[in-house]
Order: sequence, then structure tokens, then C-alpha cells
Amino acid sequence: MAEMEYAEIFREETAELLEELEFSLLDLEKSPHDLKMVGRVFRAMHTIKGSGSMFGFDDIAGFTHHVETVLDQVRNGAVPVTKPLIDQILAARDHIKHLLEAATTGGEPDRGRGDGIIAALKAIAAGEAAPPPAAPAGAPETAAPETHAEPEKIIPEKGPLAHYRIRFRPMAAFAESGVREEDLFKELEKLGECSVFHTGKEQESGAEQPVWDVLLTTDAGVNAIKDVFIFVENLATISIKTLVEDVRKGGFPEHKRIGEILVERGDVSPEELERVLAQQKPLGELLVDAKLVSRAQVESALAEQKTIKQKSAATQGKGTIRVPSEKLDKLINLVGELVVTQARLSQVSAGHGESDLIEPVEEVERLTAELRDCVLNIRMLPIGTTFGKFSRLVRDLSAELGKEIDLVTEGAETELDKTVIEQLNDPLIHLIRNAIDHGLEPPDEREAVGKPRRGSIRLAAAHSGAKVKISVQDDGRGLDTERIRAKAIAKGLLKANEEISEKEVLGLIFAAGLSTAEKVTSVSGRGVGMDVVKSAIDSLQGSVEVGSRRGEGTTITITLPLTLAIIDGLLVRAGDTHFVLPLNLVEECVELTSAEITRFHGRRVLPVREQLVPYVRLRDFFSMEGERPQREQMVVVQMEGDRVGLVLDDVIGGHQTVIKSLGWIYRNAEGLSGSTILGSGEVALIIDVPQLIQHALREEATLFRTGAGVTVH
Repeated sequence: MAEMEYAEIFREETAELLEELEFSLLDLEKSPHDLKMVGRVFRAMHTIKGSGSMFGFDDIAGFTHHVETVLDQVRNGAVPVTKPLIDQILAARDHIKHLLEAATTGGEPDRGRGDGIIAALKAIAAGEAAPPPAAPAGAPETAAPETHAEPEKIIPEKGPLAHYRIRFRPMAAFAESGVREEDLFKELEKLGECSVFHTGKEQESGAEQPVWDVLLTTDAGVNAIKDVFIFVENLATISIKTLVEDVRKGGFPEHKRIGEILVERGDVSPEELERVLAQQKPLGELLVDAKLVSRAQVESALAEQKTIKQKSAATQGKGTIRVPSEKLDKLINLVGELVVTQARLSQVSAGHGESDLIEPVEEVERLTAELRDCVLNIRMLPIGTTFGKFSRLVRDLSAELGKEIDLVTEGAETELDKTVIEQLNDPLIHLIRNAIDHGLEPPDEREAVGKPRRGSIRLAAAHSGAKVKISVQDDGRGLDTERIRAKAIAKGLLKANEEISEKEVLGLIFAAGLSTAEKVTSVSGRGVGMDVVKSAIDSLQGSVEVGSRRGEGTTITITLPLTLAIIDGLLVRAGDTHFVLPLNLVEECVELTSAEITRFHGRRVLPVREQLVPYVRLRDFFSMEGERPQREQMVVVQMEGDRVGLVLDDVIGGHQTVIKSLGWIYRNAEGLSGSTILGSGEVALIIDVPQLIQHALREEATLFRTGAGVTVH
């Protein structure tokens, strides 16, 4: 059981390291002389190798060893950082991922591809030309990378000669690893002047374990010290403290008292030191007795000391903890049930009218709201975790299509619900691929029209109230509205004599099967993708909008709710059925009377703030029986600039809505996106507002084309 747990930990950590490795390699390609970046790449590969060997992933450890050997030569300045080298290490990163998946699923890994990568890396290290990297299984073939003049070799620079204190406390499991303390200390001696002290023993897991202090003076840097302990970092407690940052320039710290040093090392606690020092008269008392300072001055200094100590203590204990996503999802579900139960409790309390019950129920309501907000915040992740994946996509596709492209990201710290981020990956991939293939021109074409050879794709995110706006912007050729219109007419999506606005023309790119590409490529051109984007964003209760200027570029903006687990809703009723509208889409509520209906002679529109707003009646849309009231309520909703009214019987009020799926049997139910449970135990249906908006606009357009007039009295 323990072996399975360790293997799972290795898989999770390796997946994170592979992600970090990809980011580091792409950064290294931009700054090939950055020794710190080379060190990051080497350490990531070194850690994967060591952990793979430790946990029985021998294929990964064996393959990674060869890659690490070449990276070590890069780190020592013997091999320069070139584009072919980056290509092969990225291919190695992909192969390690393939080996990890094969080990997880029990499949047979592609060993031939790994051998090819190793051979290519050895050729690069020997100064020979290497073949282009093989594409991963299932990936489209890419064009051979362009050849560039090799940059100058990296010449390792000696860092500052620094003085370090290392405390090494092996755990009980360390003895079983086969590694000896003496071997580690010999590695440290290779880095510089080293003094080792055995300072005692400590109890750990019922046995005494040695404690070692090492004083080391070296110019290799702290990362080189960490590399010595990389295979035993989980089997020991290791602390590295820089005592002097640059011995050559002096900069030695001020003289410390022996007590301060022992406390700093953790050999004695401040309390123990104070208890011993308390046996003598405090320094403040001695100074007051000597009439060197006043008692008030001593008290002021003590207050300052206390403040610093409190501020320092407040920063202790901060850290992170890894939690499986399944446990987090279960917690969200439990909080959702608690919100429903609290609503029922509030309703029962209001019905009884017991004054002694009101206060505790209100307190439960407050605590439930705080718990809900806290748990929802735990699910929030920075969208930069998704943005970072697209650098590799842009690099590979630009090489395949012969284009030069820079990816610029903004707002990577913007937080969004974990579920939303996971479902957002595919739509963003489609948008970026389309921008690269359709939007950005080849370098020569860009130069011919006065643009820089390198195109730009800007991926940005920002909060906008209770929503997040994500935009994908390119500086390419822009969309040709006339071409889109012609394609739509040819596909039967638009009538030849039909007049629509430019915004509606641009919106046609989301129609299934419509593509303006002149030829089908491995990237795009089949009319599949943009309709998938629209469907995916709609399923997230979001909206997508297109803006484009011919010759200047295109911007596609996605607007999404912060979370899909619990939302603020507006509870309404039509007939005997309760519905919930997402509150962030609601604009206002107005009355609809019989006189207003008669006034417009069958046209389902109502003037609201000097604008005719089309509406759809929920009773009609859902084919509900019964007489409608004389005075109906109309809730005006707004999305992507379109205002539509939803006509219903009664508006009840705000409602904390825990979203529940409708189930497989209702998967095709039109106009509904989910359900929720009210305090009474009754089920309320959540309205799919985008779908009803489209229905109302289509119905009004049909009535307008058939010649139904509008007469205003």
C-alpha cells in the first residue's frame, strides 16, 4: 500500500516538474546565456531521474540519465544552447511524459523514439548536426526547424565566494537508502573549504539519529549545495543558511553573542536562553541602576522588541498542502447540501415565528455564508496555470506553418474556479490555433504591408465584477466580413437578401461547418472548432464576442462567471413551477400588462428605457397549462449587448443557488441548464439564459420579416 502511495506521489510531482521543465526550456530559448535558467532545467531533470530511480521507475531514470549528462555539459559551458538542443530536450520532456503514462496504464513504451532522442542529443554534444525531433504519438508532423547560427558557448561564471552553514539531520529511513553521510560530505568538500562537526543525536521514530553541522566556503552557489542532497532530501532534514554573501568583498555580519548563534541554529530555544539569563539581573535593570538610561527608555525598547517578535511570529506556520481534487469536490458538494439545509431551516424558523429561534438561525445563516465563500475561494486557481501551457503550442505551430510569433500574456494571476479553468483549456487552444493559422500572416507578407516580421498573440485575463473576461487578440489580417457572409449564404445559413449587422456577420464564424480557409491543413480549415468554442463557453454559462478590423487584427473576448458551483440567483415563478435566473445576467424587472400586449399587435416587444426589448414568455416556451395573470412580470436580461425580456408570473427574490445537474434523461432539455433545491424541498429549474435570448431574437426577427407592424398609441 505504501509503495502505491509513493508511486502516486512520484507521478504527481513528476507531472509538475515536466510542466516546470517546459516553461524553463521556453524561457531558456529566449535567454540562452542565462546560467540560472540552465540550472533550473538541470535540477528538474536531475530530480526526475533521482526520484524515478528511488521509486522503481527504471525506464524514466535510465532515459533521463542520458539527458542529464548533456545538460551537465551545457551547465559547464561545453555545449551551447541552440534551437536544435531545445527541440531535442523538449522532445525528451514529451518522451518522459509518455513513459510515465505507459507506466501508469501498463502500456508498452516507444523505446525506439527514446533511443532516437538520446542519439540526437549525443550528436549535438559532439558538435554534429542532429535530426529534427520525432513528433509524439498522435501529434501532427511538424516542419523541420529552421537552422540558425549557433550562439557562443556558455562560459560558466564563478559566483561570489560565500560562507554557508548546513545542518543535516538524517531520518530513520536514511540508513535504508544505502547512502552514507561520509559520501555526502566528500561531495561538499569538492565545492570548497569545508568543516564538518558531529554535534549530537536526536530522537526520531524511537531511535537516536546523528546531527551534523557543516561550515562551507564556496563560489558554486546554493543550488550546487542542494544538488549534493537531492537524492536524500526526503530522508533528512536539511537547512542551508548563507552566513556571508561575498567573502571577497567583506560584508561579514556583526559579532554575535554565543547565545544568539545557538538560538539561530535551533540548539536552544529563546525561552531556555531567557530562563538561564534570568538567573542574572536583566540588562535594563543594570543600566537603570547605573543611571545610564531612564526606566521609560528601557520600557520603550522592550515594547519595540515585543512588537518585532509578534510580527515575526505572525509570519510563522504559513505554507501549502496538497489535497486530491476528489476530496475538494466532495467538500464543495457537502457545503452545497449545507446551504440547502440552512435555507430550509430559515424557512421553518420563519414559519414558527419563535423569537428564541430567530437569533441562532441567523447565526447559522451567517456562518454558512462564510463557509461557502471560504470553500469557493479554495477552488479558485490563477488562470496562469492554463496560460503557461500555450507557449509550447505557439512555438510548435509557428515552426510548422513557417511563421514568427510572440505570445504575450497578461493577468496570469487572475483567479477562476478550478472547474471553469479545466473546461476552458480546449476552447482557448482552438482560438489560438485559429489565430496562428488564419489570423497572422507569414513574415514576408507582413513586411510587405509595413508590419514587423514577428506577429503577436496577446492572451489576457481580468476581473470584471462577478465575472472574468479573457481575450485572445492577434495583430494579423483581420476577418473579411464579405467573405464570411458569402460562405454563410453558400452554406444556407443566411439568405442572399438578408440584412444583418457587422456584429452578427462576425458571429457567424461560430456556426457549425463554416470556415473561410482556402485549404484544409493539419491545423484547421474543416469548419470544426469555432462552433465547439461557442458550445463550450455556453456550457460554462459564459458568452463570447468577436471584434475585428481589416488589416489590423482580431480580438475574441470570453466572459465567464467566477464559479459554477454556487451562484447568486433570482427566484421566479411561472404557473406552479419555480425557476432561477443567474443574477449576474439580470438587468431589471418591469410589468407587462394586457394593454401593452394589445398595443403592439402580436409583436413580442416592449419599450424599456426608450428601447424595444423582445421577450419570450416562459409559459409558452415550456408549454405550461393554465391562465396567465392579468399583470405579468418581465425580467430583462442582458448578454453580449443583447437585451431580452423573460415574461413570468411572479418575482420572488434573491436565492443562493446550489447548481445540480438535471441528469442524463434531461440532457437535451431546451432552455434549462440545471436545477436546485429550495428551502421547502421543492426543485427549481435553472434557466439557460443564452438559449432563451437566442430564441427570443429569432422569433422577433421572424415576425419582423413576415411584415407584422408595430403601432404605438
